[in-house]
Amino acid sequence: MAEQARTHGWRAPKDHPAETPEVLYFRYHGYRRRQATRLLHIMPREAVRDLYAKAREWARERGLHDAQDPMASLVRFAEHLLPLPPFEAWLKDREQYPLCHIEDSTDGPHAASIGAPGRLDDRRFDYGGRTWTVSLHVFRDGAVWRGFLRFRELGLKRRYHTANIFLEETAREVQRRFREFDRTTLGAFLRSVLP
Repeated sequence: MAEQARTHGWRAPKDHPAETPEVLYFRYHGYRRRQATRLLHIMPREAVRDLYAKAREWARERGLHDAQDPMASLVRFAEHLLPLPPFEAWLKDREQYPLCHIEDSTDGPHAASIGAPGRLDDRRFDYGGRTWTVSLHVFRDGAVWRGFLRFRELGLKRRYHTANIFLEETAREVQRRFREFDRTTLGAFLRSVLP
């Protein structure tokens, strides 16, 4: 719970209103669970049985064992064993390498989805004598990745969104296509969404 207390000092960037400290905390714990689960999937079955016995004892000592969901104890124990980064290090890495974190979190309740797309990239450009920030937002839709653009004029809060204009096999390919857009292309998309 120390990580949760540290999120209270965190403030979302202006273009990230949905990522409250609580949301980031849950995303971090989702990351930890995924890493622990992946470890369990690559272990030989016999080793998992032995590990579960230790996990059950460890969880009982801490009052965490859930007889109705024995896998929860095993996953918590695997999290405890892995040298996973603390919240602050994870947050910094997520900010520096958003693509890796978006691709990593394609499973689970906090994955980038239609209702909660992940911001992957930002660019600034000038249009009509004003400076704009354009953000690329992506989400997984079945076997493909979709994406849209969000525009915000520097210093103002109002945002303008395109429809889903990207459809690719990977989030990396969506980002590559976005980076190919020049100022003229970005200006055309901006014009299409301005009132």
